[in-house]
Formats: sequence, C-alpha cells, structure tokens
Amino acid sequence: MNANTQTRAAPGAPSRLSPKLVLGVFLVLLAAAPLVLPEFYVTLLNYVGLSALVALGLVLLTGVGGLTSFGQAAFVGLGGYTTAWLTTAQDLPGWLAFIGSSPWFTLVAGLVITATVAVILGSVTLKLSGHFLPLGTMAWGISLYFLFGNMEFLGGHGGLSGIPPVSLFGYELVNNGQFYYLVWCFVLAALFTTRNLLDSREGRAIRALKGGMVMAESMGVDTSRARMVIFVIAALHACAAGWLYAHLQRFVNPTPFGLHIGIEYLFMAVVGGAGQVWGALVGAGVITVLKQWLQDILPKVFGSAGNFEVIIFGVMMVIVLQRARDGLWPLIAGLVPVREAQKTIDPAATPLVKKPQPPMGETILEAKDVTRKFGGLVANNNMSLSVKAGEILALIGPNGAGKSTMFNQLSGVDTPTSGDVLFRGKSVAGHSSREIAGLGMSRTFQHVRLLPKMTVLENVAIGAHRRGSKGVLPAAWRLDRDEEARLLREAAVQVERVGLKDFMFAEAGSLALGQQRILEIARALCSDPCLLLLDEPAAGLRLKEKQALAELLRRLKSEGMAVLIVEHDMDFVMSLVDRVVVMEFGEKIAEGLPAEIQSNPAVLEAYLGGV
Repeated sequence: MNANTQTRAAPGAPSRLSPKLVLGVFLVLLAAAPLVLPEFYVTLLNYVGLSALVALGLVLLTGVGGLTSFGQAAFVGLGGYTTAWLTTAQDLPGWLAFIGSSPWFTLVAGLVITATVAVILGSVTLKLSGHFLPLGTMAWGISLYFLFGNMEFLGGHGGLSGIPPVSLFGYELVNNGQFYYLVWCFVLAALFTTRNLLDSREGRAIRALKGGMVMAESMGVDTSRARMVIFVIAALHACAAGWLYAHLQRFVNPTPFGLHIGIEYLFMAVVGGAGQVWGALVGAGVITVLKQWLQDILPKVFGSAGNFEVIIFGVMMVIVLQRARDGLWPLIAGLVPVREAQKTIDPAATPLVKKPQPPMGETILEAKDVTRKFGGLVANNNMSLSVKAGEILALIGPNGAGKSTMFNQLSGVDTPTSGDVLFRGKSVAGHSSREIAGLGMSRTFQHVRLLPKMTVLENVAIGAHRRGSKGVLPAAWRLDRDEEARLLREAAVQVERVGLKDFMFAEAGSLALGQQRILEIARALCSDPCLLLLDEPAAGLRLKEKQALAELLRRLKSEGMAVLIVEHDMDFVMSLVDRVVVMEFGEKIAEGLPAEIQSNPAVLEAYLGGV
C-alpha cells in the first residue's frame, strides 16, 4: 500500500471507469476542440476558461471556506489593467518600462499587485462575519470598479487599447485558436493545484473552517491565516483571468469588472457546485454558453433588446438552490460510472514524533479562582480545580451549572473575567485556544463539531495539523507527500485506537451520534496531547460502547495522560474517575473521591435529587 489516492470497486459492483481514463478522454476532447469547432465556439470556450478561473477561486473561497465574495470581478480588473497600462503607457521609468516590455513580466507584476491589494482588503474584510462579510466585498468591489473608470492614466471609462499579443517561444498568439491553448493551460494548472491543495494538511485546515472557528482553532488551525490564504488564492486566480482577458481582447475598459459581473461569477460557482473543484468548470460553461444563447434568442422572442437573460439566471439560481444545492456537478458526475477514489495508508511511513508525557502525579492543569461574567450573569464564580498526570477528574453538575463555560475558560475558547489558568506551570488565561493546543491540550465538544462530508480518516487528521509543517505551495505541487503519508498514518492509528477502523473511509456524517463522539476523541488524540478535555463523551453511546470508552480512558490514564471529563451519566463517571468536582450555579460545592461525592448531602440535594 501507499499513501496516494487509489480507486477500488466494491465486490460484485458493476464495472466502473478509471478516473484517469475519463480525465484522458476529457483532455483529448479539449485539445481537439479548436481543430473541429467553428471559430465562434472556440471563442466561447476561451471565455468559459476565463470564467472558470475566477469561479474556481470562488469554489475555494465560498464553497470550501464558507466566505462569500461579490467582488472577484474587481480582481480580474486589477490583472487586466496592470498589464494594459504597463504594456501601452509611454515615458515609463526605466524599471517599469522593462516590466512592460513583455506580457509575461506584467503577469508577475499583476499577481504581486493583486496579492498585496488582497492582503490589505482581506485584513479588513475578513474580520467581518455573517451578512457583513459579503456586504464588505461588495463595497470594495464597487470602489475598485469606479477607480478603474475615474483614473485618467487608465483611460477613464473609455479604457485602454493597443495591448500587444502574448508571445510564446517567439510565436505571437494572435487569434482565438492559438490563444485557446494558453487559456486552458492556465485553467488545467489551476484545477490541478487546487485539487492538490485540498488533498493536504493545508487543505484540511481550509475545509475545517466550515466546521466552525472554535473547533478549528482548538485543533491548532490558524483560522485567520487559512481565511487569508484562500482569499489571496481566489484573488490571484481572478488576476490571471484578467491578464488573459486583456491580451485576448487587446483592449480593456471598466465594464467587465463591475459588481454585476462579480455576482455572475458567484452564480457560476454555485450552479456548478460551490464545493466542487470541477463544478467551477461546469458552472462557467453553463452560464457562459446559456448567456450567449439567451442574448441571441430572447430579443427575437420579446421583440426588443434587453437583459432578459438576467431574469432567467435568477430563476435558475432559485431552482438550483431548491433542487440541487450541491450544484450540477454531482448530477453530471453521477451519469458517468467512475470508480470512487479512496485514500490508502502507508504502514511504512515514518511515525510522527511523540512528545514525552509528564511524570505521573505532576499537576498538569490548575484553575485558580476563575470567574466569568456575562454582564450581570455570573457563569463561573471563583472556580478552582487541578488535574494531575495519570488522573481522570470529573466535572459534574446540573444543566446550566457552568461546566461548559468552565471548559471554555480552560481551553482558551473564552477568557476569564478574573482568576488564572495554569497549564504545565504556564499562565494561559487570555491565550488563544490554538496556542494552548500547541502546548498539549486537546478537547471534544458538547455538541459534535465535525466535517460531515469528509471521511472519518480526514476528520481525525485535522487533529494532527500542528504536527506537520508543509505550506500551501508544497501542497499545491504535491511536494508534501511524505509528510502527508505520516499524518494519515497517525490518523489511522488513532481511528483504530478508538475502535472505528471499519468506518475509516466512511463520511463522518453517516456515523451514529455516539460514533461521532468517539471520532472527536480520536481527533483530539491525534494532536498528541498530555491533557484531554472531554465534554459529555458518553452521551448517545450504548452500554458496550461506554464500556469500550471507559477502557480507552483507563488505558490513556495508565500512559500518564490527564483527563478532565464533563458527563451526566453518573454510573459511567463514578466507576471510572479518580476524583470529582461538583458545580452548581457556577460555583464549586464539593470535591472528593467518587464515594465521598455520592454520599455528600449538598451534592445529593443539588444534583442527585436528594436520594
């Protein structure tokens, strides 16, 4: 076995095609298109390719990362205007004149300028959430559009003409058929690198954004960086499309870079399949071709010219959102019997380095007089507790006692109003959950937080994020395969460790709730922690599953791991833990051995019903 993606057909299943064969047929058809199609359709395919580049960035940004942008057309304009101005302006300084001497130099310049602008805009826009984020992208999209039209050196609303053709090995690409291959080389390179990126440590971090910031940060993912990465990549895709557009048209003006075109690009991503890489191609093809046909047909139907196609697109968007929320690509892919790709694990991959566990009995975690107030509500009041290496401590109490709030103070999800939290002797109050995760603390959640469309193996591998180091570029060009094999091997070990081996390649969303809770424990273990915080891990488990979980926790305890557990199942808790802390109304009312707690009058009255 190896760590690459392989394909397998289930025994007795109908014969299915190899993905490589299907891809090969697609590439042959793509290469032959200019040789057999009329000039009009070759031109149309060029525009499909340009739109697909922008839509692909939106698939990464919106479909995968969950960040909606209406302003991508402005980045297309940055790429187009950069090369148009540099290649046509007179009396430029020497160094700018040198850059403008070749369209390939202006491509690099455009990418640098676009990346810089994207970082500046992203540093402001990506701090917004909810409906404010798309509104923010609309704001700067409109601003850049009017900037293009109002700058005299950019030709105003009349634009810039006389843009030179692109030369390749001394050969000028002066017609649509010649330019076609350049456009589609860009598209295929973008598809290839995007698929590679998503199939990597960095890609899992990006996909984890949809599972929520709290979960991702708790697994060690720098969510701010991940959001900025996909924002910049989407902008660079759009910039490359703008560069190609300028040299294809040999003319630019602001019209193709307005907000309405940005909305059209978003339509393409959603119609094709916002979470599907190949959906960008489908969406761009459907919208571009349909737009052209409708512009030809509808004026004949209505007897006058107008933007009637916009009405059709609006209706189509509503239908897609109602009937095919995953877009058209899954429907199209279902028509072709292609064998499903499945990852395999390389047992020979070098195991990841494990940190030594602290000595048995060493105090791992200590909370000192932790208080958390939300306005006039006191959720935690002077809470103190400690957990030692090789110990299981239970934190129990009625619903609303403040247990999950306390977990958030300990793990860095929230910051105490007063008091302190020491982890391995270091104060971590006010530190981010990502920083604390890096010190060796990992957690699960009261409400399961998984990526339902990702496999069990991939979900667990998110936990090992901080144990890898390869960045975006190595991932995009598959230079991270050795590290990826090691991360997947570690994830597989943890999946087997918690008893989910038979579900390793199943989608996490297909598991029962109890199994999903166990999966969260595997993900937490994948980070190589010395302290586990488990929030109601036995909820939804059957008796045998609880017994298996208890055995796993005892094994972790014997290895020197500290475990802090919140749980309502008293039979499970009292037969497992070493000590118990009881909370009520945000305060500690008792602490001691399980037998002592079970006979404590205050606990019996407050939590166990006075029995």
